[in-house]
Amino acid sequence: MNHNHLEVSCASCNARVHSIFKGLSFEETHSLSEVKSCSKYKKGQYIFSENAYPLGLYCINSGKVKLTTQGITGKEQILRLLKDGDVAGYRSLLSNEKYHCSAIALEDCSICFIPKENFYGLLKESSRFSFEMMKLLADNLRKAEEQITSLAQKNVRERMAEALLFFKATYGVNETDSAINFNFSREEIADFVGTSTETAIRLLSDFKKENLINLEGKKIMILNHTKLAHISGLY
Repeated sequence: MNHNHLEVSCASCNARVHSIFKGLSFEETHSLSEVKSCSKYKKGQYIFSENAYPLGLYCINSGKVKLTTQGITGKEQILRLLKDGDVAGYRSLLSNEKYHCSAIALEDCSICFIPKENFYGLLKESSRFSFEMMKLLADNLRKAEEQITSLAQKNVRERMAEALLFFKATYGVNETDSAINFNFSREEIADFVGTSTETAIRLLSDFKKENLINLEGKKIMILNHTKLAHISGLY
């Protein structure tokens, strides 16, 4: 699928300052900008697909992306949510394996692509970049272990409360109405929590009745952060 090409300079990229590229020197940043390309993706478009071979690293310049996999029943499971400054596809690049999941745009995005040869070269030449990659891998391993523990030990009500707090921590809230700064569909919330859409709808309704959240269409406003944290087991 063809995507609209964008001209984005790494040196002036706002997302770079909180990404794994933040420690690059001026020369390294310039070299990276020379080899990378940047494209627009529409909401719902695949950035890469599960079981495809990796060709490079994807860097989110703006927008939100979900990493998903298909379970044995065919139901989608959201593994991770990404935002501007995050990168995707590095695990398969480092292990030289097929993608274990798909990356799909949750909204219109601009995403940069670094060919794998240049990614490997940067790892070899920049100790700062290699260190940032190691930190990223360690952080994602921790999150994966937490997610496994949550699925194994927490009931669906606890996981829903935890998910809502995670959405708020990841994307923040709007200044105007304090709603979580992304409007997830009920199906997407269910896929992240690991439950059915019907159960997700019921739990959100229950939380609203308990004055823990407010709902306006797809908008979700957290009213009682402390109680949700207690329900989730975070306290």
